Amino acid sequence: MTGFRNIRYGLPVFFLLSPTFCIADTYGNEPAIITQQSAAPKTQAFEHHDPIEFDSALSLPQLIELTMEKFPDRLIEEALVQEADALAVRGDSWLAGSNALYLDYSDDQMTNNRGYSDSSVKFEVTPWFWGQRSAAQDIAKQAHTSAQKQSAAIKLEVVRLVRTALWDIALAETRLQQAQYSLDISKHLLEKVQRRVELGDLARADQLLAESEYLQNRSLFNQAEAEMMHSRKNYTNLTQITRVPANFHERLSTIKTIQFDHPLLEAINAIIARKQATIEWAKTTDTINQPKINIGTESIHDPSGSGNTQTTGIGVVIPFGHGTYDAPEIAAANLELNRVLAQREHLHRQLDKNLHEAEHALEVTRQEIIIANELKQIAETHLKMTETSFAAGEINLLDLLKIQTRSLQAICNAKEQEVKLQRDIAFYNQAVGVQP
Repeated sequence: MTGFRNIRYGLPVFFLLSPTFCIADTYGNEPAIITQQSAAPKTQAFEHHDPIEFDSALSLPQLIELTMEKFPDRLIEEALVQEADALAVRGDSWLAGSNALYLDYSDDQMTNNRGYSDSSVKFEVTPWFWGQRSAAQDIAKQAHTSAQKQSAAIKLEVVRLVRTALWDIALAETRLQQAQYSLDISKHLLEKVQRRVELGDLARADQLLAESEYLQNRSLFNQAEAEMMHSRKNYTNLTQITRVPANFHERLSTIKTIQFDHPLLEAINAIIARKQATIEWAKTTDTINQPKINIGTESIHDPSGSGNTQTTGIGVVIPFGHGTYDAPEIAAANLELNRVLAQREHLHRQLDKNLHEAEHALEVTRQEIIIANELKQIAETHLKMTETSFAAGEINLLDLLKIQTRSLQAICNAKEQEVKLQRDIAFYNQAVGVQP
């Protein structure tokens, strides 16, 4: 006997230890106890195995954080924060650009050599133009907000991948156990048929038929084990750990529509706000025609005139008429803004579609699990009756195998629907942007 670990609040967790497992009802409320009658996989079809450990101390939120720490997109998140910090430094600066020091010296040694010389020193600064500094600070502010929202969007993507990986394992483990159950039944039947053939009660053809059924079930078991190993490898490749939460079920969210605070919408709205700030920055900034202020001194030595002359001065460079040259940069920034606005429209439509599909999948599974459980009860009763009839010689082996195949399929489908119900609850939460 085998089954799933009995865990409060119902989650199909796939320890091959306890004969029962719990599953929450269709609304994610208190679970009912479901008895698992299938036999545990006793042997391994392949030498290659990807071991995992079900850890009762590991929660789903902890798993997500551990995955985030090693997720490749964390590098993008770090770079966004660094960029925002750099923009903040620029916006907090008292000057709009770099400073410059000009040194100039000239004399007449190469010409008439009368001892004339002229030297000057100028220091040039780039002040903020009207509205420039506030525009720079706004970009830095929007960049910090965008970095935070992008981090939340990346986390939601990690949550989606983790949810998918966990429920892939759940389904694969369920199918493997059902494959083992079918394999054990076919093996037990083959042993019975062989004994009856030896006693002369059945023909050799019946033994060949039972052997064929057993080999087919072995093949199905091999495939189920391979899928289980694939699901485990996908999980460890994503999370970079071999521990799996013993309880990863979720409560169904009460959110019915796509909210404005959906992490993906907040992330793209933050990008739009930054693009709008970039347009304002482009309207006030021109690195070539930026206003400049210079302060300097000049020393002139003229032996034929008044001797040495010292002067000081201040100069201001005020550009004008450069709107024509700024227009392409402003238009390019506006183009980027409209591209993101279009992306937001596509995103909103996709989120609405995803929510509809999640609602529909959950509704279908709720109906299917009712039907599947009824079919399971019928199949189990029919299978027992058929086995009794075969033992009494009332039906032949071919009829027994047909009924057995249909019955096992019904039992397996019922088990899968129970797992799919919890999976669809998790996927619904994902659609509305709810994180564990």
